Amino acid sequence: MKKQTLIALKILGVMTVLTGIIYPLLLTGLAQFAFPAKANGSLIWKDDRITGSALIGQKFDSSIYFWSRPSAVDYNPLPSGGSNLGPTSDQLKELVANRASIFANENLLSDTNAIPKEMVFASASGLDPHISPEAAMLQLDRIARARNFSEVQRKQLLQLIHSRTEEPQFFIFGERRINVFELNLDLDNLR
Repeated sequence: MKKQTLIALKILGVMTVLTGIIYPLLLTGLAQFAFPAKANGSLIWKDDRITGSALIGQKFDSSIYFWSRPSAVDYNPLPSGGSNLGPTSDQLKELVANRASIFANENLLSDTNAIPKEMVFASASGLDPHISPEAAMLQLDRIARARNFSEVQRKQLLQLIHSRTEEPQFFIFGERRINVFELNLDLDNLR
């Protein structure tokens, strides 16, 4: 019994050092070497200060910005998660109808069925930073009006949407998407 306990404690010590210290340090070192920006949170700097992360959605509800998809956690990364409301939930139906109504009214849309799903449903994490190019296009006129853009600036904004559109990863995984935070940073730089 004493011999088995000693062997078990030795295995515990070796595995603790191996999996609790060496393995995490090795992976952290490899990540810092191979992907330093991503390993450090894909932080976005502006004017020598961190303004956000490309990986975490941010709240934009002003008419002069592109809106992000809704968040069940109000874009707070600490308790990230969805609402856990199912397809038969009356509360979910009410939330979706309310979001669709607001989006349609603010963007002067006549058909709420044309609103992309990501503008009325929150992501599973509540932090998704992307919307579809279609969702961005539906917001183009609202932003141009709110910022009093000329026709030239409106065309620049349209070009900005096209240039910020990301293709599916490896051309097969996911859908075409736009990072709203990065798009809004570029939008502020339009002259």
